[in-house]
Amino acid sequence: MDHSTIRVTGIACEYQTNPLGLDTRSPRLSWRLESPKRGARQTAYQILAASDPDKLAAGAGDLWDTGQVLSDHSLHQAYAGEPLNTGQRCYWKLRVSDGDGQLSDWSKPAEWEMALLNAGDWQAEWIQPDLTENLMVSEPAPMLRAEFRAEGGAIRSARAYVTSLGLYEMLLNGQRVSDWLFTPGWTSYHKRLQYQTYDV
Repeated sequence: MDHSTIRVTGIACEYQTNPLGLDTRSPRLSWRLESPKRGARQTAYQILAASDPDKLAAGAGDLWDTGQVLSDHSLHQAYAGEPLNTGQRCYWKLRVSDGDGQLSDWSKPAEWEMALLNAGDWQAEWIQPDLTENLMVSEPAPMLRAEFRAEGGAIRSARAYVTSLGLYEMLLNGQRVSDWLFTPGWTSYHKRLQYQTYDV
C-alpha cells in the first residue's frame, strides 16, 4: 500500500514537548504537517495513547484509540480516553490521512506526565527563613536548604514540585535543576500560585 507524502511532525501536548506536571485532566494535543506535494492536506487522523512505550510501539492504545476521525483539525484535540491519575505517564503517537485517502506513517512517539491532581496528593508544608525583614535595608536573598538521603536502593524516578511566594531558584546537590528564570511566574499570590515540576 502506498503511503501519503504527508509527514506528521511537531507533535505537542499543551503547547509543550513531552511536558511534566500537567494538571488538566484532558490535555490538548496538536501537531504540524509537512509534505513536498503542493496542496497536500489532512482529511482524517488517528491518535493512540498507551500506558507504556512497549504497548504504544505494538500499536495498542490501551488508554485511548480514537480510530479514524474525519477532520482536518490539527490543533487542540482534547484527550478523551481512560481517566488519568496523579503522576500517570502517557505515551502517544498519531497518523493522518491525506486528500487521496492514503495514510501517513506514524509520528515519532511522545509523552506527557500528569501532575498531583488531588488536594490530598500535596504533602508539603510552607518553609520560610528565620529572619526579620527590614524594608529599609537591601539584603541578599535568603537560602533555604535541607539535607536528606534517599533510602531503598536505586531511584527509578523522582519529581520535585516547587513554588514560592516570590522568585526562587532550585538547586539539588549544588546544581541548578533547570534553566528557567523568574520562577514561579507572576500571579496574585492571594488567589493563585503557579508551580513547576522538575525531573530530578
